[in-house]
This record gives sequence, structure tokens and C-alpha cells, in this order.
Amino acid sequence: MTKLSNSLDQRTFDKLRRLYIIALSTIAVSVIVSQILIRTHLSGQESDSTVINVAGRQRMLSQKLTKDIVSLSTEINQSNRLLLKDKIKATLQLWELSHYSLQQGNDSLGLPKKNSQSVIAKFKRLNPVFDTISEASKSVIQKIENSPALPYSSFINDIEKVKLNESDFLMIMDDIVNQYDIEANEKVEWLRKLELWLTTLTLLILLGEFLFIFWPAAKSVKSVLADLLIAEKKAKKMAFDADELSVAKEKSIKELRALSRVMDETLLFARISPNGNVIHFGDKFSRLYKFSKFNETALFWNVLSTIENEQLKIEDLIIKHKKTGWQGEVKSTTKEGDSIWLEMSIIPYTPTEDKSELLIIASDITERKIAQLEIDRLTEKSFEEKMNQQKIISSKIIENQEKEQNRIAKDVHDGIGQMLTGLKYNLESIDTKDVEKATAKIEHLKELTTNIIKGVRTATFNLTPPELTDHGIVPALTKLTLELGKLTGKEIVLFNKTDFNLRLDSLSEINIYRITQEAINNAIKYAESTHIIVSLSHSKKMLSIVIDDNGKGFNPDKVKHVKTGDGGMGMTFMKERIKYIDGRLFLTSEEGTGTRVTLNIPLN
Repeated sequence: MTKLSNSLDQRTFDKLRRLYIIALSTIAVSVIVSQILIRTHLSGQESDSTVINVAGRQRMLSQKLTKDIVSLSTEINQSNRLLLKDKIKATLQLWELSHYSLQQGNDSLGLPKKNSQSVIAKFKRLNPVFDTISEASKSVIQKIENSPALPYSSFINDIEKVKLNESDFLMIMDDIVNQYDIEANEKVEWLRKLELWLTTLTLLILLGEFLFIFWPAAKSVKSVLADLLIAEKKAKKMAFDADELSVAKEKSIKELRALSRVMDETLLFARISPNGNVIHFGDKFSRLYKFSKFNETALFWNVLSTIENEQLKIEDLIIKHKKTGWQGEVKSTTKEGDSIWLEMSIIPYTPTEDKSELLIIASDITERKIAQLEIDRLTEKSFEEKMNQQKIISSKIIENQEKEQNRIAKDVHDGIGQMLTGLKYNLESIDTKDVEKATAKIEHLKELTTNIIKGVRTATFNLTPPELTDHGIVPALTKLTLELGKLTGKEIVLFNKTDFNLRLDSLSEINIYRITQEAINNAIKYAESTHIIVSLSHSKKMLSIVIDDNGKGFNPDKVKHVKTGDGGMGMTFMKERIKYIDGRLFLTSEEGTGTRVTLNIPLN
């Protein structure tokens, strides 16, 4: 039977191996060829959508360019005309970049340096029209930059050139976009045919493998299984005739004795009764706990520890888990008073039907446990240090708030209060009989009143502005930049890129306002900047505020290393405030290149 089985196994294995190698190799080759063909074609189509998008955008840009240039005819305000000129200049730059990139390629835009002859011919027709519009637009920009106050008649000819050529540009550009679309569709159609051909080929391969490989293999396996079933019946008959049970039992006893010897020498191993009496104690266990003699009355927990609380815990574990088993950590104490940590397993064991025992297998983890306890201690110590540091920061914040309140009180008392006192005395000293002196004093009182109003506005401006409560963060920041620009003489500009006008909760708005105020004040006080730009942009989930200045810059590492509150508290307050509203703050600066502060605030 063994000879027949070996012959069947080897013969069947060799046959199945050959068949499956052929089948898998055929499938692998077909998959690899299909992937190569498809990827080769797809690599040529990666940029098609980008090309069509950029080409289509050219039409929009030309219309926007024409619209903005024509708008100059109705724009009289000089500052608005300069803003409109900047928009025209930006649109023209993007329009020209896209135009040349479509013809010559551009890696940053993802445009390839290849076009069909039809597209090249259409661009040759388009280029003269493009050049005319481009030159006229540049002429308008240059005239406004040289003399913003020029009358509309100075560049009416250039505007007419743009208007006259716009329709030609749009018509030819439509033709180019359509040509790009036709060529892309032709590539897609070719790929569709290729996929259909490859699918058909794959199905034919699978059909051939089923007919000539898998079906014959299944028949062969079925035949082998039939032979194996016959051999199994013969083996069962032989098993019943032999005294296998007695041999297996004797073998198991020998293996158990060998295993016990190995465990005695290598593991902390013991056998105990369900009530805790020691049946067998391993050599390694005995050496560790100095236990060389035991009797039927020796209890396992008394051997492991000399401390009553530990004995009770071990006893409770054994009694509670003698049927289900248990694994975990146990602390014990030797007769010499040494503490030992054990990773111990309690395993229920039934050597005979009428007898049950518990196997105890353990390992000494004292060193690991001591290290773990030390790590826990250090972790707790680190947590306490962080709490102390947070207390220092909180105290500094409170101290800074108190200083700010004292400063405002001092401004009101020393500035506004003194001016009001002077106003009172001047009013009392007016002599209505002396008209000339009275008139001079009234003029002086007007100037003093103006200074008082300015002082009141300055003091109230440092408090929460009414715009923040009534209208939201954008009007408040608008007022902040305007007022600080007037007070400091700096060029401070707010640029709302995405027309953000949503209201946030009051906590978020006041913290955003204070952080922005702190960043602008830092740029004014320490950066020696002349221009500050506050930019707002938003998406569905994020509001971003960027404060840029052209000041002298600094090394951010010097601020990041401040941990005790001894310096750089302005940045600390900004970071604390941004944490309150679950936002993030980024600081970018180099000495001599200005500073950028970026706030990212989630929108719920």
C-alpha cells in the first residue's frame, strides 16, 4: 500500500505541477502583455484632460482680459484703476503662459511638448491675433503704470484693438479645443478596441486552459482520491487489528516524563492540586524559592511568598480560576525578603478521568517589571513638569492681562483725563467780554477736543471693537488694519481672497482677532516693517489667515525654545489662543527677509 501511495503521490504531483505551471505562465504572460499595451497607450493620454482644460481656460481668460480692459473706460477713480490694472496684468501673464505652454510644453502645468499637425496649423492662425491682443494689453498696462491719471482717450485705440480681435481669438480657440477633444476621443476609442481585443484573448486563454489543463487535472485528482479512499479503508482495518491504544498510551507517558524533565530544568514549572497542595515542584522553581522538601500539606501560595497579602492574592487566583485557567503577573517574596515578579499561567490538566491537576508555568520578569515601574515613575514626573510649566504660562497670561488693564487705565487717566481737566480749566477761563482772547481759546479748545476724541478712539480701539460683536471677524479685521494704518503711518492692507463673510462663534472670533492683532503689533514694534498684508482665504472646512510683513525678520528657533515664560510671551499667548479654538499656527521667518504668520482655523 505504501509503495502504491508513493507512486500515486509522485506521479500525480508531477502531472499537476506541469499543468499548473503551464496554466499560470500563460495567464501571467497574457496579463503582462495586456498591462504593457494598456499602460503604453495610457501614458500618451495622461495629459489630454490637462491640455483640454488649459485650452478651454484660454477662452475664459481672453474674455476676462477684454472685460477688465473695457472696464477702464468707465473707471474714473485712480486707485480703482490701479487695482484694475493689476488684475489685467495678472490675467495677461497667465494667458500668455498658457498660450506658449500649449505649443511648447510646460512641466509645471503638465503640458506635453507635442501637438498634431492640425493643432499646429490652427495655432499658426491664432498667433497673430494673440500677439495683437497681448501687445495692446501691455500698452494699456504700461501707460497706466507710467501715468495713472491719463484720460481714457490715451488708450482708447488699444482697447479697440482688444475688442476687435477678441471674437477672432475665441473662434480659433474654440476650433483648437474641439480638435484636442476629437484627438482625445480617438485615443479613447482605440483603447476601447484594445481592451475588447485583450478581453476576448483572455477568455479564449481561460477556455483553452479549462479544456486542456483544469478539466484533465480534475479527472486525475478524482482518480487519485478514489485510490486514496481504498487505501484508507485498508489502513482502518489494520488499525483495528493492532493494539495501537496501548502503544500510544505508553508513548505519551514517556513523552510527558521527558517534557517534565525539560520543563523542570528550563522553566518555573509546578503541578498542584485544585485546592493548592503541591504535587510537584520544578528544580528551577525550587532553587529560586529555596524549597527542596515538600509534603502533601504544603500549599503553593505559602511556598511563593512569606507576606500574607500576597499569599491571599495567589490563593484567590488559584481558587477562582482552577477550572477556566488564567494568565497574568504575580508578585511574590522569597524567604530572604527579595521581591520577585512572575508572569504566570494556570492551566487545568486532567491526567486521568478521575483526577485533575493544575499546571503552573511561570517566568521571572522582575527586571522588566522594575524597568516598567521606573518608566511609569518618570512618566508621572514628566506629567508633573508639564503641569508646572502650564501653570507658569497661565500665570504669565494673567499677569499680561493685568498689565494690559493697567496700561489702558493709565492711558485714560494720564492722557484723556488730563486733557479733560485742561478742557475744563480752559472753559472756566473764557472771558466772554474779551472777544479776541475768547476766540483764540475756543480755537485751542477745538484742537484739545479733537485730541480727546482721538485718545478715546485709541483707547477703545485696544478693547474689543464693536464691529467684532455686531458684524463678525472680517469687518473687525478691516477696521483693525485701517485704524492701525492711520495711527502708525504703515501701509497695512487686508485682502479677502475668497470673499469670506461667515460668522463664527464668539470664542473663535475674539481669539482670531487677538492673534491677528498681536501678529500685526509685533510686525510694527519689532520688525521695523513698512508694509503689512493680511490675507484671508477659506474652503468648506478651513479658514486661513496669513500676516506677511517686509521687516527685518528673526530666527524662529529662539522663540520655539522659550518654555519657562521668560521671553517671547507674545508668541506663547498666540499659541495658547489658537489651541483654544482647535486651530494651528505656523511661523516662517529668516533674518532680513520678513516674517509670515499663518493661522488655520477649522470651520464646523
